[in-house]
Amino acid sequence: MHPPMAPAQRLPRPPKPKSWRRRWRYYYWKLVRLRSTPESMALGLAMGVLVGMIPLFGMQSLLSIGLATLVGGNKWLAVLGTWISNPVTDVPLVLLNFRLGQWLLRNHSIVDLRVESFQDLVNLGGELVTVLITGCLVTGTISAIVTYVVSIRLFRRMRARYHRQKNRRGLY
Repeated sequence: MHPPMAPAQRLPRPPKPKSWRRRWRYYYWKLVRLRSTPESMALGLAMGVLVGMIPLFGMQSLLSIGLATLVGGNKWLAVLGTWISNPVTDVPLVLLNFRLGQWLLRNHSIVDLRVESFQDLVNLGGELVTVLITGCLVTGTISAIVTYVVSIRLFRRMRARYHRQKNRRGLY
């Protein structure tokens, strides 16, 4: 026979999904409380954006950490900055960078990128890479400068607000 059943028990409710606003606030506070200066944070983010413009899939995070270390930037924000390139933005970024590289180098010999064989790709390889990397470095440098200027102001404002709130609460 079966053992007697326990009185009806309530099953635990599944946790409610956190709202987007709550998640953003959580990450905002994590960002504000980083133990880096606003300059270091902005440098790290800028290095990540610079590397994010270069199509080195799988190597972007490592390269951004190396550059951030070299210039004294925040490594976590450098990795975050590489997310400017993702599966949604990769194709438009590569096309933009390629066209810009063509325009800057005045190299319009690679107009049609249709490749019939592997040998065609090998023959275009050096020229293709030169044009693409030129465009990537230009857009990456401009994007990194803009990112640095905008983010340093943002990070300073965030820190000032954080310290004002701490002072108001008497936690300082």
